Amino acid sequence: MAKTVYFCRHAQAEHNVAEDYSSASPPPLPSHPSLTSLSLSTSPTVPDAPLTKLGRQQSADLRNETQDGFQKDAQLLVSSPLRRPMQTAIIGFAPLRERLDKAGKPMVLLPELQEVNDLPCDTGSDRTILESDPEFASLDFTSLTPSPAPPHWDSAPSWTSKQGIFNPERVTERARWVRRWVRERSESKIVVVAHGDILRVITDGRRSATPWANAEVRAYTFSDKPEDQDDAVVVPVREVAKEGEEEPTTTDMKEGRTY
Repeated sequence: MAKTVYFCRHAQAEHNVAEDYSSASPPPLPSHPSLTSLSLSTSPTVPDAPLTKLGRQQSADLRNETQDGFQKDAQLLVSSPLRRPMQTAIIGFAPLRERLDKAGKPMVLLPELQEVNDLPCDTGSDRTILESDPEFASLDFTSLTPSPAPPHWDSAPSWTSKQGIFNPERVTERARWVRRWVRERSESKIVVVAHGDILRVITDGRRSATPWANAEVRAYTFSDKPEDQDDAVVVPVREVAKEGEEEPTTTDMKEGRTY
């Protein structure tokens, strides 16, 4: 049976929009080599940026649009462990999550799905911080502190280190690992909630400029071409839902792209 993967970008988060936190005269950006040319229409300095009020509404709209569709028969829910995709999953895929929890299949938090860039907004929080947040009380964060760390982490000291496999320069390798991991799962319908930049690399196989809207879901399947098997290439099937706008990622802002 062909596997269908429903990739979803998180809903609008605080780093996406200046009006949610910036003053008329915003402070200068801190010194960081990755911040060169970033526009103040985003704030890469918001740590592990959570959803905005609009982002929560987009997530609720996503639930309403999809609860009678793939949420009824998807067999696995996977999320990046950053706040904004977890919040999107908790709100947007609540019916799916409730059904899977009852079946003993809680949402999987996959550190390899974290966003690409080495910036505060694209870096996750420590496990202890996330476990102390009441919104995440029902989630299992053991995957963030595996002991021993899996070999493919390549000596990364932690999932928030941006070292080893999490180094932005190795994102193509990390995206391939994610595709292979998803392909090897036994489930035939899987929902994956992540971020704009990492989703581009997962679905395009490279650091592309393909826009993803906030709270957008696209269905993919795996290529059956022999030459695509090692990379576990995915091919698009259809757009499923789209609740928000094509807010720029930090890579877009760094490179001067707007949508």
